[in-house]
Amino acid sequence: MGAICPKNKHSKARRDSRRANWKMSVPNLVKCSSCGALMIPHRVCKACGSYNKKKIITTAE
Repeated sequence: MGAICPKNKHSKARRDSRRANWKMSVPNLVKCSSCGALMIPHRVCKACGSYNKKKIITTAE
């Protein structure tokens, strides 16, 4: 057996409609439980350096 050889040509509309869902999504942001700044969920807050109401890293304030 050889490589994949399509029997019929797919139209440009079919090709482009398949690629129509390749778009960026807006990042989901939540409020930090310590300082109230917007942050990505399940990550250390960049503003205060806390995660799950515990201080994880020290930030220069």
